[in-house]
Amino acid sequence: MTNFIYSTLETIGFAHPLHPALTHIPMGMVIGCFFFGLTAFFTKNKTYLRTALHCSVVGLLFILPTIIAGVLDWQYFYSSTLSFFIILKFILATALTVLLAYSAWVNLNGGSTKQLLILYTLCLACAGGLGFSGGELVYGG
Repeated sequence: MTNFIYSTLETIGFAHPLHPALTHIPMGMVIGCFFFGLTAFFTKNKTYLRTALHCSVVGLLFILPTIIAGVLDWQYFYSSTLSFFIILKFILATALTVLLAYSAWVNLNGGSTKQLLILYTLCLACAGGLGFSGGELVYGG
C-alpha cells in the first residue's frame, strides 16, 4: 500500500516525503494556542481563549493526517527502522494528541486561564520535542 501511494505520486513528479508538508498545520496551531493562552493570561481577557480553542480544534483535525503521513514516510523512506527518535516521536505525538483534546475539553468547560496556559505550554513542549526529533532523524546529530 505504501509503495503504491509513493509510486503513484512519483508518476506525477512528487517524490518527496508527505509528512513535512502537513506538520506545519498542527504545529502552527499549537503555537497559536500557546500565544493566545498567554495573551489571555496576561491581559486577563478570556476572549482570547476562544481563539485558542479554535486553534486546538484545527490542530486536532490535522494531527491524525500528519501522524499517518509520518508513519507512511517512515515505512517508505526508513524501512520502518525503529530508533530512539522514532519511538520518541510516537510517544510525543500521542501525548500531543491527548493534551490538545484535553485542552479543548477544559476550554469548553470553562477552565481557568492559568490551567489552560499550563496545558498549552505542555502542548508546545511536545511540539518542540517532535520537531527536534524529526530534525535529528532527517539531519542527524
